[in-house]
Amino acid sequence: MKFGKVDQPELIDFTIPNNHPDTEVLLRKSSNEDTLNIFVGCAKWNRQDLKNFYPRGTKDELTYYSTQFNSIELNATFYRIFPPETYQKWYDKTPANFKFFPKMTNEVSHLRRMNDKVYEITDRYLEVTSLLKEKLGTVFLQMHNNFGPKNWDRVVRFVEYWPKEFPLAMEFRHTDWFNDEKVANELFHLLEENNITNVLVDTAGRRDIMHMRLTTNEAFIRYVGANHESDYSRMIDWVSRLEEWKLMGLKNIHFFVHQNMELESPLLSAYFIDNLNKNMDVNLIIPKTLGGNQMNLL
Repeated sequence: MKFGKVDQPELIDFTIPNNHPDTEVLLRKSSNEDTLNIFVGCAKWNRQDLKNFYPRGTKDELTYYSTQFNSIELNATFYRIFPPETYQKWYDKTPANFKFFPKMTNEVSHLRRMNDKVYEITDRYLEVTSLLKEKLGTVFLQMHNNFGPKNWDRVVRFVEYWPKEFPLAMEFRHTDWFNDEKVANELFHLLEENNITNVLVDTAGRRDIMHMRLTTNEAFIRYVGANHESDYSRMIDWVSRLEEWKLMGLKNIHFFVHQNMELESPLLSAYFIDNLNKNMDVNLIIPKTLGGNQMNLL
């Protein structure tokens, strides 16, 4: 994941911004559930991307991956809509408590840029994605970097069209969505009113889009490590922020780990999960990484 990559991450201020004032308001008024749901995963399960993760002799990567993680941010669905039998295969290979968080096809977000032609594509995408049944988590739609507020009407139409039985998160990457206060407030209101989650992206070179505004009782966080020792301290900061949100009433944490160069995402995930368990009184499985031995980051 090269989005937000920098050559000298040691020069970046990785401080997580203060909470948006409406985040606490939303969490306190929307917290009616008793159960805290936490799903942590990587973006892919390919052996080539997850270096040194799979034991020698592993025959099926997804089957093994799903014994170590309870979820996957399914980036593969960004590039194509798979045939129905593929979704059924994924469903059959994973345990009952596993969830997929698939990325919306780029036909909608990048190629057609949410124009009037995307609705048939959306229906086709959801028809096969729904075959994941109860293992389907939140679908997320990532817009192109240059998709700015001039496209506001397209966003409104899409949000109003989206079938509400499918949880949706949206990721906006153009800086004006968040740094023009009027635009930001209109966007946050639209998402909140339609129960759509505002994706939080933590990456080195795009601190301009780092915002702390939740629009549902779901923290959907896409964390991008910089292949630097600071990746670990950033993880601790996120544990602290999530603990704070939990006290406010947060009930759904969906945290997905990337790196600019995918080398040690499972190791970073294991470190994050271990600290979540210790600080939030939960008991998530800690993925095995190289027999439990830590690898050097660089």
